[in-house]
Formats: sequence, structure tokens, C-alpha cells
Amino acid sequence: MSWTYATLVALLTVLLALSLSPEADSAAVPSSTGSAKDPQGPLKRIFMKEADASNFFRKRTRRGTKSQDELNAEQRQVLAADERKREFHEEKRNEFERYAEEEHDEQDERTRESTEQWREFHYDGMHPPHEYNRHTI
Repeated sequence: MSWTYATLVALLTVLLALSLSPEADSAAVPSSTGSAKDPQGPLKRIFMKEADASNFFRKRTRRGTKSQDELNAEQRQVLAADERKREFHEEKRNEFERYAEEEHDEQDERTRESTEQWREFHYDGMHPPHEYNRHTI
């Protein structure tokens, strides 16, 4: 029974110490409700009045027509998403084109090197090189 009593006393001591410490007051939410009732600056655009908030979802039914502002906002979102998608695909296409061009250049270089090696190996020095062996500019 003594260990439960000791645990209870330790917990009450910790609770008393935490409630009296100055850090506990700084972590608490301020009790001034003036700033919550009347937001300033960018918060004014985020929060709406209580009357507007309570009627926000009841404003229109599922089949009701949307306001022009809602239609414009949706259209801006769609256009922004389309623009991001277009930029993404354009970047992917450019990346692939650079890769394909580099791969093509490397293949041309390997072909040219192997052709030169073949010519050097098969050239006997007695006959002039043929027309098809000439490098074209």
C-alpha cells in the first residue's frame, strides 16, 4: 500500500509544480476574445462571420445554381491545374528529347569509330580509298 501512496504523492507534486511554473502560463491560450471576434489583415479573408458560417452549407442545394464567383473560382482552379499538368508534361518531353538526342549522338560516334577501325584493318595501302569510304562534310 505504501508504493501507491508514494506514487500518488509524486504525481500531485508534479502537477502542483507544473501548475505554478511560468511556462504553463505562456503555453496557455490567451483569454482575450477581441482578436477572435474581429480578425485583422489576411485573417479577415480566411474567417467569416458567425452568421455567414452557419448558413454557408445551407446557402444552396445540390441542384441549385452556383454563383458567378464560385464558377470563376472553380474555373481558375481548373486552369491552374491544367497549366501545372502542361508544364510537367512539357518538362518530361524536353527531358526525353535531350536523352534521345544524346543517345543518338553516342550511337553515331560508336558507328563512326567501328567504321574507321574496319577501314584501317582492311586497307592494304595499294588501292586508293573508294568513294563510299570518304568522309562527307
